[in-house]
Amino acid sequence: MTDQQTPGATAYAPDAQHAGPAGTGETSDGRSLGELVGDIANDLTTLVKQEIELAKTEAKAEATKAGKGIGLVGGAGVAGHLALLFLSLALMFLLDSWMHTALAALIVTVLWLVAAGVMAMVGRKELKSMNPKLETTQKTLKEDAAWAKELKNS
Repeated sequence: MTDQQTPGATAYAPDAQHAGPAGTGETSDGRSLGELVGDIANDLTTLVKQEIELAKTEAKAEATKAGKGIGLVGGAGVAGHLALLFLSLALMFLLDSWMHTALAALIVTVLWLVAAGVMAMVGRKELKSMNPKLETTQKTLKEDAAWAKELKNS
């Protein structure tokens, strides 16, 4: 090869095989096709790892909401059970004799029913607010797909 550059060669490519035109194995910015593919593979690997981490974070937040809702519904079940127990005791005392003890048991039963109702409503609301769709992950995956299409078309 002579010291002259071939027509169309760039300043960073001293010989014709690194000139950059189509079929030469180099891109216009001086990177070989292999380097470009390697960079894309690295970027995709990083992107996939980030998407997995985002999905984990979102799933953990949704699982926390579900756990809270399930706990409250479970608490409502316990409160309902205690309400039935006290209602049974109240009815027993009412039938046995008309004493103030029965009225006290009935009041406790009503309190447990109120507690069960409040816990059930709050737990149901918490479960309804849960979003298992992982919307942020879906949005970023769509953006990534658009980016990959754009990269493929260029």
